Amino acid sequence: MSLPSLPFRPATLIPPAQDRRLLVSIHDVSPAFTAPVEALAARLRTLLDGPRFAMLVVPNHWGRAPIAGDAAFARRLRGWADEGIEMFLHGWLHRDDSRHDGAAAAFKARHMTAGEGEFLGLSAAEAERRLRDGRDIVEQAIGRPVAGFIAPAWLYGEGAHQALAATGFTLAEDHWRVWRPHTGETVTRGPVITWASRSPARTASSLAVAGVARTARRMVPVVRLAVHPGDMTKTAIVASIARTVRALAEVRQVVRYADLDREMRGEPDRKAA
Repeated sequence: MSLPSLPFRPATLIPPAQDRRLLVSIHDVSPAFTAPVEALAARLRTLLDGPRFAMLVVPNHWGRAPIAGDAAFARRLRGWADEGIEMFLHGWLHRDDSRHDGAAAAFKARHMTAGEGEFLGLSAAEAERRLRDGRDIVEQAIGRPVAGFIAPAWLYGEGAHQALAATGFTLAEDHWRVWRPHTGETVTRGPVITWASRSPARTASSLAVAGVARTARRMVPVVRLAVHPGDMTKTAIVASIARTVRALAEVRQVVRYADLDREMRGEPDRKAA
């Protein structure tokens, strides 16, 4: 099997061992998916030797699972945050209810997400409202600032970018980079490895990509792994996640997003100070 083409020249980007990093995150953390999120968190704790991953929290998934008023789930979120798990805001509804007039945006909305690219078509004003309201809900639950914002399906429209710049989030992430919204400065570039459970074809494709990532595990400085509650519905995906996490963690330092941001700034490790 030939390797897929990559948007960079691998030979120029193979970093020394001490510079390789791995970021891991659980998406769609919501009362709608408490059981699979718990299961994913337990597996990642074992695979990563501790709670060294992030959670992406949806304030009201599809308008059916509000965190506000759910005291039990809010306590669970705070417990995870107290363990040291980074908490990101991950949309407001995680549902795309916008009209997409441009061909490119319509294509992304139709083919890159199952109606969940919430922040792709929002106006700046509406995106800012959802960002501020969502952040308030999550921060009240966890008792501390969120680590940043990551849009559902990693899709951002112009309005979302404007709103992010106005709302003071520390970090944001899309398919190919992590950046600081208030300055536009890129923290790191690199791929996101994720799995798809919506159809047999998508599952097979995602398993193949994960296999390539394990084979080419030393090729880029920073690799991001993202898992979703739906991954727990397929045994093949669960097994692939375990193999991929183990393979990458063997040759990379597992870090938090804040650690990576600090490293890129050249700041000392506060834990070691």
